[in-house]
Amino acid sequence: MSRAVHDETVTKCPECGSSNLLFDKLNGEVVCVDCGFVVVHITADLGPEWRGFDQDRDGKRARVGAPITLVMYDMGLSTKIGWRERRGSNISDFQAEALSAIKRSDRMTTMMANGTVRASIRGLSEIAAICLKLGLPTNIMETASLIYRRVVRMSAMRGRSIRNMAVAAVYLACKKCGVPRMLSEVATALNLNKKEITRCYRFLINKLNIASPSSDTRLFVSRFVNNFRLKGDVERLAIELLEHARRCGLIDGRGPIGLAAAATYLAAVLMGYRLTQREVAEVARVTEVTIRNRYKELLTNTKIRIELETE
Repeated sequence: MSRAVHDETVTKCPECGSSNLLFDKLNGEVVCVDCGFVVVHITADLGPEWRGFDQDRDGKRARVGAPITLVMYDMGLSTKIGWRERRGSNISDFQAEALSAIKRSDRMTTMMANGTVRASIRGLSEIAAICLKLGLPTNIMETASLIYRRVVRMSAMRGRSIRNMAVAAVYLACKKCGVPRMLSEVATALNLNKKEITRCYRFLINKLNIASPSSDTRLFVSRFVNNFRLKGDVERLAIELLEHARRCGLIDGRGPIGLAAAATYLAAVLMGYRLTQREVAEVARVTEVTIRNRYKELLTNTKIRIELETE
């Protein structure tokens, strides 16, 4: 029993005449507090669809609608008018014509919006499609949408491709959230120019006045190990080599992808795996010269002397 009943049809207890009635929401009954007589046996459940097993949780939870998302322009708070009639709906011709007019007005309202609104709608839809194609999680989609919204609010989209800016926002979100994605593979998967995406990415960094997030080299090591189907000992050794290289100052000023690929290659060779620099370069999307230079630096500073077959 939790709250008093405010029902005009049931105001007094028919047994004792008392008006002190309470509603038992667990059993769906209206009970008289004075005599305990059950006034109403079955009532409609007006409570939420969830159950609370303690008072604190019951007080904090509330019935709400769909969660707010930054991926949608209206954050999911607006109502969309359907374009199809339900089966079995008996509406007159006049009602059908009025409904069609309402649908057209709703569509024209969005189409006649200003350029900023149209850029936001198109850009956010591009971000959702890009994340879906690349298999990125929801937090990347939300972060990229937030970045794109900030740029649009600053009126910085004039003269720039919406699709390239959306891809740059997704790439920046991947770096901020620690998801290993290479810019070259993103451009290849979406059939875009890498230089254009790089230019848009640098523009985002400068416009938002933020520092370019540094990628975690260890995440790329895990990815390369999985691509070559190597064992965990190779990954552990490669991470140890990178940690030693960090203490020696080899990481500063060098690309994390090439350094991670070279560490993976060196660890695989030390563990007896047959792996070539060309194979590593193709997976890491860098040149063999980069792999060779980073490999020599790691080999020299870690004081490891091994003889390799000439490739």
